[in-house]
Amino acid sequence: MKLIARHLTADLFGCKNKKITDIDLIKQELSDLLAAEQYEVISLSTYSLSPDHYLVAGVLKQGHFTMHIYTGLRYVALDIFLCEPEADPDQIAVAMRHLLKPDKIKSTMLKRGSFGTPKDVRPNIKTHVAPLRKIHNTGAKVVRILARKNRS
Repeated sequence: MKLIARHLTADLFGCKNKKITDIDLIKQELSDLLAAEQYEVISLSTYSLSPDHYLVAGVLKQGHFTMHIYTGLRYVALDIFLCEPEADPDQIAVAMRHLLKPDKIKSTMLKRGSFGTPKDVRPNIKTHVAPLRKIHNTGAKVVRILARKNRS
């Protein structure tokens, strides 16, 4: 299987508002991370698309990434494309997860330029839920079960 690139998309839900509104902090964290991981940044820009919608876009020698940040929704759409077979775009996503502390993450990893079998090109989809969110979800399920038993 010949692999040209790796492409990760991630949805970060329920991000902490204090950090999600600090676009300069997010841009600085990305710059530091990219430098530490030895990615060559060609350009890194931020845009205010509306009062609660920001775009952070980066062009790298090794690929590109975008982050659409919706501060009012506490939601970030992350897209990372790295043009190296051994690249790990998940490193950038994990750093953003640690910075923004979302309640839930849904990510999809695609192997781009894979000319192998259909099984080789299926996306790898992962969902990560923060521990407190898991406790809340489990508690809600227990309450529903107990309510059903009381009705019987």
